[in-house]
Amino acid sequence: MAQRPLKRLFDSVAGGLAVGTLSTVKRVDRKRSATFAAALARKVGPLLPEHQVGRDNLRAAFPQKSAADIEQILGGVWDNLVRVAIEFAHLDEFCVAGVGDQTPDVITYAPEMFDRYISVAQGGKAMLAFAAHLANWELPAVVGKRIGGDSAILYRRPNIDAVADLIVKLRNPLMGELIPTGLAAPVRLARLAQSGVHVGMLVDQHFSKGVEVIFFGRRCMANPLIALLAAQTGCQICGVRTVRQPDGNSFRAEISHPLKPERDAEGHVDIARTMQAVTSVIEGWVREYPEQWLWLHRRWR
Repeated sequence: MAQRPLKRLFDSVAGGLAVGTLSTVKRVDRKRSATFAAALARKVGPLLPEHQVGRDNLRAAFPQKSAADIEQILGGVWDNLVRVAIEFAHLDEFCVAGVGDQTPDVITYAPEMFDRYISVAQGGKAMLAFAAHLANWELPAVVGKRIGGDSAILYRRPNIDAVADLIVKLRNPLMGELIPTGLAAPVRLARLAQSGVHVGMLVDQHFSKGVEVIFFGRRCMANPLIALLAAQTGCQICGVRTVRQPDGNSFRAEISHPLKPERDAEGHVDIARTMQAVTSVIEGWVREYPEQWLWLHRRWR
């Protein structure tokens, strides 16, 4: 019983610190603070244990790359990660070129990409969108919401209630309905998709109860939820991402062509093979911009 008041006190303090930190970051110029913090992260990051995790991952994924190449990529990983943290407080300042009110922080796209977004948004059926921890992985959901259509995002709720509530408050207006992971999530997401709501989720993390896929030549476990939803709802699967531009502070949005679920001899969706197809798309993205992916976590276990 005594733990409950302590937990409430801890949550209150943590929530206050989170609000204060975000408020402070919000008042500071995003590009200047991100550039400064990224330069610092390039120096501090190699001192942290996660750097060795990233180094091991990169050596296995790119055995042909030199030690200098690996360290250069890792420097970009730390740079990107710190920029994502600062950008979180400024998500509401981003706009999509030609859509709604325009701000200085414009997310651009190639003409064919915008046509794909519009085709999905106005296609009369929900899209199941997968993303990965690339560039700023919060922004694909913001882009989807800005362009149009009801949306819902699967997210992992932080353990601290006050922090979780703050995240929901910040993200909800920008991304649509937030669905926390848990036993009820698949049912809620399926119902939303069947009602025409676009559903998005990150799919590039380890999931111990998932299906086996090959990623950079090594076996790992993937959450099969998006393939299961496709089998249940008949909705199309698309990949969405943003690419951080060379200036470090601007982005380009992309959406893939619809990915057709793999099927077995009876015509049923083959969950494992469909997840392999999704994983292969993500591997292609990571190979294109390796410094923009989160190599610092244990994807292979």
